[in-house]
Amino acid sequence: MAYTREEKYDEKITSEIAGHVYEILRLLGENPDREGLLKTPERVAKSLQFLTQGYAQNGTEIIRSAMFDEQYQQMVLVRDIELYSMCEHHLLPFIGKAHVAYIPNGKITGLSKIARIVDTYARRLQVQERLTVEIRDCIQEALHPLGVAVVIEATHTCMSLRGVEKSNALTTTSAFSGAFLNSARTRNEFLNLIR
Repeated sequence: MAYTREEKYDEKITSEIAGHVYEILRLLGENPDREGLLKTPERVAKSLQFLTQGYAQNGTEIIRSAMFDEQYQQMVLVRDIELYSMCEHHLLPFIGKAHVAYIPNGKITGLSKIARIVDTYARRLQVQERLTVEIRDCIQEALHPLGVAVVIEATHTCMSLRGVEKSNALTTTSAFSGAFLNSARTRNEFLNLIR
């Protein structure tokens, strides 16, 4: 039995992006018709669609698809969620982890949904600051919890591969609402748990 791989991409979009990638390769001085590059335009087109699939997803709907009544009112923390995103300024990846917590107010969601919304917003052209806030706001809007905390730590290849070429620089952003914003004790508990 031969190996087959099933991928679903919009053929029209794939074709259009591939045509532009072909021209980019040519403008860079490459021969896009040589053997090693023959399928590169299509591969890049599919890769870009995968890396930006978050545009077709709705974070609030993801959370609400697994929402449950629960009277638990202590912190729920999902930490070290891997994230892969693309810097909107250079179309280069930034890679890191997100730590996300909320304090329920009568409603909880499936833990995997927290990771899924991180992916939803990370799989768009982004800046880390906006990504952090979008994750916080999505949980706040969907669950109406007593508070939300999000911290993202990431390395940016636009800083390590080009420009200042600082490969060990780590960027940390945070966004808080409710109890995490108004109570130093609650915020500090969260920050201690993610250390």
